[in-house]
Amino acid sequence: MKNIVIIGGSKGIGNAILLQQLETNKVYNISRNAPEITHQNLKHYSLDVLQDELPEIENIDCLIYCPGSINLKPIGSLSIDDFRKDFEINLIGAIKTIQKYLPVLKKGNNPSIVLFSTVAAKLGMPFHASIATAKAGVEGLVKSLGAELASVVRVNAIAPTITETSLSAGILRNDRMKENMMERHPMKNYLKPEEVAQMANYLISDHAKSISGQIFEMDYGIVTFKI
Repeated sequence: MKNIVIIGGSKGIGNAILLQQLETNKVYNISRNAPEITHQNLKHYSLDVLQDELPEIENIDCLIYCPGSINLKPIGSLSIDDFRKDFEINLIGAIKTIQKYLPVLKKGNNPSIVLFSTVAAKLGMPFHASIATAKAGVEGLVKSLGAELASVVRVNAIAPTITETSLSAGILRNDRMKENMMERHPMKNYLKPEEVAQMANYLISDHAKSISGQIFEMDYGIVTFKI
């Protein structure tokens, strides 16, 4: 049984990871709201990662930082505070969490960190300036930290295309918009949170012990293919 810390496991992709891990591992969830589930293997801490002090956890094998944002505006409509907020949520929160738990994580069993980027960090997409900038920072952190911790802790990131969660509800708010989104992807689909959770499950498993410093595109072909 591994000890897994999930930041943001109450909804979306984080919740999908939490639900898939509970049957076999001990999960510590840190988020403002509690998950809609109770389980003997779940310990929840209600707090704001950016504002509050993180709890002490004695044993950690895996750290997964899930919080993100979708702030799509033309560059002229984005304020400096928009950029700061996205940077804080997507990158500074991850750094704060890693710095807090790294000493414990280093003592873990095949210890690993999983962060989240976006396809927009590689594929130029209009109105994504703020979120793409923040997530590009996440990718830089993965590469640098992966090298720094190469002999001790594995560090990887997942870069999903749009995923059907509450965060993307405005973009996928009706059947027409969902169909249009499918058509934008060469493989004619977009992601469900359970799919992304399966990739996270693999990256923290012993099967991925040779993998670090990598960004895994889950894109249904939107970055990879031109059709």
